[in-house]
Amino acid sequence: MTDRYQTFTRTPLGRTLVKNLGLPDPTPLPRWTEGSAVIDGQVVFGAIGETDTGKAIQALLRDIGASFSTAAEGVASSTLRPKALVFDATGATSTADLTSLQRFFSPLIRQLGTAGRVIVVGRTPELSATPEQQIAQRALEGFTRSLGKEVKRGATVNLVYVAPDAQDQLDSTLRFFLSAKSAYVDGQVVRIGTGQLVGNDPAAPLAGKVALVTGAARGIGAAIAQTLARDGATVLGVDVPQNANDLRKVIAKIGGNELLLDVTAIDAPQRIAAAGADLGGLDIVVHNAGITRDKRLANMRTDTWDAVLDVNLRAPERITAHLLESGGLNEGGSVIGVSSIAGIAGNNGQTNYATSKAGVIGLVQALAPRLADRQLRINAVAPGFIETEMTARVPFAIREIGRRVNSLQQGGQPVDVAETIAWFADPASAGVTGNVVRVCGQSMLGA
Repeated sequence: MTDRYQTFTRTPLGRTLVKNLGLPDPTPLPRWTEGSAVIDGQVVFGAIGETDTGKAIQALLRDIGASFSTAAEGVASSTLRPKALVFDATGATSTADLTSLQRFFSPLIRQLGTAGRVIVVGRTPELSATPEQQIAQRALEGFTRSLGKEVKRGATVNLVYVAPDAQDQLDSTLRFFLSAKSAYVDGQVVRIGTGQLVGNDPAAPLAGKVALVTGAARGIGAAIAQTLARDGATVLGVDVPQNANDLRKVIAKIGGNELLLDVTAIDAPQRIAAAGADLGGLDIVVHNAGITRDKRLANMRTDTWDAVLDVNLRAPERITAHLLESGGLNEGGSVIGVSSIAGIAGNNGQTNYATSKAGVIGLVQALAPRLADRQLRINAVAPGFIETEMTARVPFAIREIGRRVNSLQQGGQPVDVAETIAWFADPASAGVTGNVVRVCGQSMLGA
């Protein structure tokens, strides 16, 4: 769906009105294309002291061929136009160290390039060695979330917390946040723990893996299937029989496999497990299938309530439980749920939908610690306003509000959700579990 307002703001008249009236000025966001570099400009790296995490970050920047420099605090070139600013704050042991944030960023932030990236890496607060360190590290969330609302021209700001001795798990996450794959992920906090160190080809990180995607026939589900296949996975696409034609088009395009069923069917978990077993077992499970049946609670019938919870929450819960009990998910596997910012902030007329999507977050939080011992991961994405056929049917005024009430002042694309899921699915993300990442351009809803 075309954002006509954004197109208008690129015209001479539009630019004049935006400037004179102070209207929203959404910068077109570049998305990743085949052959793109991870980062296509200068990176400036800063740190609080010399740490193992800082060394790992610099090693990654060298590995991806990034042109980067280290900036002394308070020193910046007036001609520098960095594409990314990366700051290692794991060395902060007290609030006195937080002044280093201001000294590094203040001279540089105005110079950040279009669609630039700001990444702050901190120590997981709950795993801090002292109360003083925990206080300082927790403060980073306020800094990054606020800075995300200050930067302009399509730039994003994100915070990555890394556990002690888990710096070797940073690779896939930093690649994702530095690249155009994270175009619509802004103002987020990600936690990385220890995990099995996995080396793979970043150009085909899912080669040899089998991925299940429910609701794969259209919209976000189709984008997920295509993106996972692009990264090398064999995709098993699932959708209801009435969407058979659309599903077959998607599957034919990516050379995958189809399974026509209703995820709420009593035998759905068994049929999914059997189809996965025929392909050598599932490595990635994406619970994307979802429906809405919007009514205010006073006007909602029980069957309307249950229909939404059955598809959006109970089916993922049942399918995941069966795959875990039957061994249908291979070692090192990844489960990814699709939640929503409605599950975080709530939404008028969507008590059933918001309940189901909050439940998906509960599924992640409940299972993450239990699966860790089995070398399995579970995470969720929480999309905001994404340009789909469904949002195209939203009334104009509500649609425009949905597009503009975020730091990037525009809606996201289905591929933005898909790229985030692909990062979760990457075996190199072995330390990434228990996270809920909003793909919402830092929406003001639920912020």
